[in-house]
Amino acid sequence: MTEKQNPHIGSTFESWLDEQGLREEVTAAAIKEVIAAQLAAEMKKKGITKARMAEMMETSRAQIDRLLDPNNSSATLETLVRAAKVVGRQLRLELL
Repeated sequence: MTEKQNPHIGSTFESWLDEQGLREEVTAAAIKEVIAAQLAAEMKKKGITKARMAEMMETSRAQIDRLLDPNNSSATLETLVRAAKVVGRQLRLELL
């Protein structure tokens, strides 16, 4: 007896994103959201306020707000590296 395949199983979410031309945009947004959450968690763990973070990074509080906003993708690599250093972490990027 042969096993019948499920007719409700379609393509993967990733292939749908590729078809729509959205994969890179969605991936970048997800990465930014994860980094923002990790920075916020480290700040909370170490008791660093946004104002203190801005002082330590020699930047403005508004810049910290943008950095921690998961929907704002304007953060530069330099800013992310500096922020990571302030909270005692390192930023690591790799090509896959």
